[in-house]
Amino acid sequence: MSALGRVVRAGVGRRRVQTAVMIMTTLMAVTASVLAAGLLVASRAPFDHAFAQQHGAHLTARFDGARVTAVEVTATARAEGVTATAGPFRTASVRARTASSSDVFPEGVDLPPVTVVGRADTGGDVDRIDLVSGTWLTGPGQIVVADGMLPVEPGTRLTFPAAPGSPTLTVVGIARSVTGTADAWVTPARAGTLAAPGDTPSYEMLYRFARAGTDAQLAADRAAITAAVPKGALTGSQSYLAVKEEATANAMAFVPFLAAFGVLGLLLSVLVIGIVVSGAVGAATRRIGILKSLGFTPAQVVRAYVGQALVPAAVGCALGLVVGNLLALPVLHEVGEAFAGPAASIPVWIDAAVPTAALALVACAALVPALRAGRLRTVAAITAGRTPSTGRGRLARRFAGRFAGPPAVGLGLAGPFARPARSATTAAAVVFGAVAVTFGVGLALTLGAVQSGRMLNSGGSVVVGTGGGQAPPGAQAVHEGGGPEEPKADPAAVAAALRAQQGTGRFYGSTQAEVGASGITGATTVVAYQGDTSWAGPPMVSGDWLDGPGQAVVTGRFLKAAGIRVGDTVTLTERGRHVAVRIVGEAFFTEGEGMELLTPASTLTALGLDATPGRYIVKTEPGTDLTGYLTALNDRLDPLGAVAQADTSDESSVIVAMDALIGTLTLMLVVVAGLGVLNTVVLDTRDRVRDLGVLKALGMAPRQTLTMVVTSVAAIGLPAGALAVPVGVALHHYVTPFMGDAVGMTLPPSHIAVYDAPVLALLALGGLVIAVAGALLPAGWAARATTATALRTE
Repeated sequence: MSALGRVVRAGVGRRRVQTAVMIMTTLMAVTASVLAAGLLVASRAPFDHAFAQQHGAHLTARFDGARVTAVEVTATARAEGVTATAGPFRTASVRARTASSSDVFPEGVDLPPVTVVGRADTGGDVDRIDLVSGTWLTGPGQIVVADGMLPVEPGTRLTFPAAPGSPTLTVVGIARSVTGTADAWVTPARAGTLAAPGDTPSYEMLYRFARAGTDAQLAADRAAITAAVPKGALTGSQSYLAVKEEATANAMAFVPFLAAFGVLGLLLSVLVIGIVVSGAVGAATRRIGILKSLGFTPAQVVRAYVGQALVPAAVGCALGLVVGNLLALPVLHEVGEAFAGPAASIPVWIDAAVPTAALALVACAALVPALRAGRLRTVAAITAGRTPSTGRGRLARRFAGRFAGPPAVGLGLAGPFARPARSATTAAAVVFGAVAVTFGVGLALTLGAVQSGRMLNSGGSVVVGTGGGQAPPGAQAVHEGGGPEEPKADPAAVAAALRAQQGTGRFYGSTQAEVGASGITGATTVVAYQGDTSWAGPPMVSGDWLDGPGQAVVTGRFLKAAGIRVGDTVTLTERGRHVAVRIVGEAFFTEGEGMELLTPASTLTALGLDATPGRYIVKTEPGTDLTGYLTALNDRLDPLGAVAQADTSDESSVIVAMDALIGTLTLMLVVVAGLGVLNTVVLDTRDRVRDLGVLKALGMAPRQTLTMVVTSVAAIGLPAGALAVPVGVALHHYVTPFMGDAVGMTLPPSHIAVYDAPVLALLALGGLVIAVAGALLPAGWAARATTATALRTE
C-alpha cells in the first residue's frame, strides 16, 4: 500500500464516530434515491414494453350510432394528429348468464355487465390482442373474454337473455388488450345481435397519435376527434395514460415522498461530510504539518482528506444500493403481475448513476476543507496549537459574565457565539433532522386519514346485513359457496328495529349493483344510498355530497377515465334502460379502485333494479357499549333475518408499507442529524479542552460542565427546531398532492391540512430534542474529564 493509502486508512480507522456518520448519511440518501428513481422508471417498464409490443391505443373512443354512422366514424382517421386507427368496431353493453357449470359458478348465474366488441382478428395497426389461453374466434357461436374481467375459462357456455333469441356462446379463449379496449370479443356479425331490443348501436374506434405523451396532448387529440363528428356523437373515451396510471398506481405513490427524503438525505450528507472533514482538518493541523515535512505535496494532502470521506461514503453507497433494491422488489413484483410478465427490476443505469452522483457530492463537500489543509504552510501547521484566539467570542464572554442565572447556563448560552460558523453548521444539521420529523409526521397523519376514510361507509361503528344479493329482478343470486341466497329482510322492519334500539344514533341503508356507464369500459359498480348520509359521506374534494335524485358522486380517477368533469352527466344502462345522472361532486375513496359511482337508491329503481338496502350503516350514540349494543340489537334482528356486527375495515398493505418506510427514513435522518451534532460538539469540546480544565480548576463541578455543554447546544436546537417546522410543513404540503396525483386521485384538503396547534407545538421541540440527544455523549465525556487531564491536553 502506498504512503497516501496508509494515511487514508489511518484517518478512517482513527475517527470511527465520524466514519459511522458518513456511512449512515450516504446509506440513507442512496437508499431513498435508488427507490425513488428506480420505482419511477422500473414500475412503468412492463406497461411500456407491452404497449409498444401490442401497438396499444393512445385513445379508445366510443360513438353513439344514433348520431353518427360507421362511415363518419371511419372518416375520423383523417383528423389532425392521427397516425393509425383500428375500427370502427360494433359494441354492445350486455349481461351474460352462465349456461354451464364450472369450478367457479354453477349454471344460471348472472354475471356483471360487460362491453363486447365485434372484432375479426387479433392483429392490426392498433391494439393487437394477446391471447393468454385458448384460441381466437372462428365462428359466430364463440366469444373470447378479456383476462380478469369475468371469472370464466375456455369451454364455459354463456347465454345472453336480453338479446333477441337469447343466444348462447362458448368461451374459446382468454385474451388481453394492453389498454383494456374491451371486456370480451365476438365476431363482427355477432356483435350487432347481442344488444337488447331498443338499444341504439354504438361503435368503438382506436387511435394512435403523433403527439400523445401528456394529458394535455391527448385532450387536444380528443378535441380533434370530437370536432370531426356531429355534436354529442362521442359518448366516451379512455386514455392509455389513465390505464397506465391505474396499473402503476401503488408503485408510483412511493415516488414523491422517497424523492423528498432522497434530496434531504443528499443535502444532509453534503453538510455532515463537510463538517466531518473540516473538523478533521482542524483537529489534525499538526499532523498535516508533519506530513508535509515528510514530503507530502499539497495535492497529496488534499487527496488524503477527500479519500477519508470517499471510503466510508463508498461503503454507504454499496449498502444503500442493496437496501434500495431489496425494498423495491415487492412493489415491482406487483407491477409485473399486472401485465402477466416477469417482475421488473431497478435499471442498472440507476444503480450506477445514483451512487456516482452521491460520491461526486461527497467529494465536492470534502474538497473545500481539504483544500484548506493543502494550503497550510508546514511550519505554521506544526507550531499551531488548539487554544482559540483571544479575540474570538469577546462579546459572548462579556454576556456570560453579566448573566443573572447560573454561571454554567450563562457560559453555555454564550458558547454558540464563540464559533459562529460551527454553530451555523450545527443548526443546519438540526434543521434537516427537524424538517424530516415534521415532514414524516405529516405524511403519517395524511396516510392515517387515507387509511381510515379510504373505504366507503366507514363512518359508522355497526353494520347490519339484511341478506339477499345484488342481482337484478328475475336473476338468481348466489352465496360464495354456490347456494342460493335468502331474500333480503324487510327494510321497514329492520329500520324500525334500529330506531327502537337504545344507543342507536344515526343510520342509513346501502345497496349496490353493476351496470354500464357511458365512457367506462366494462361494468361500473353503483353504490346506492337510502336515508340521510350527510354525516357519513366520503371526504369531498370538490362539489357537493348527494342531496337529491338524479345525482352522483365519483372520484377523480373515475372522472379522468370517463373524460368528464363535475357538472357533466353520465348515462347508466341496464337491460335496455337508460338513466342519466349528474356528477355533483368529486370525492376521495379507494374502494373498488376508486371506480365506483355513488348515487341515491332512486337511480337503481329507475333502472329496474332492486334498491332494497343490502345493509345498514349505524353510528351509535357517544358512550354506548358496543358489545352490549350488538347483543341487544341482534336479539331484535334475528327474527327478521338480519344480523349486526362491528364495522371493521381492512388495512391497506400498501399504506402500511408506506408508513413503515416513512418511519424508517425519518429515523435514519434524525439519527444522522444527531450524529452530526455529536461530531460538532466533540470537535468543540476538544478545541475548548484547556478552557474546560481552567473552569474545572476554578471549581466547576461535572454536573455544571454537563449543563454548560448541553445548554450551548440547546441554544442552537430550539430556534433551529422552530425554523424547521414551517419548512417541514411547506414540504409536506408540496409533496403530498403529488402522491395523490401519482395514483390518479386528488387528495381532499382535510387530508393535507393535518397539522394542528398541539402537533406543531410538539414538533417545534423536535430540534431541541435532536440537539440535546446528540450532545449528551460528548457532554458526558467533558464532565468526566479530570482537571489535570484537561490542562495537559492542549
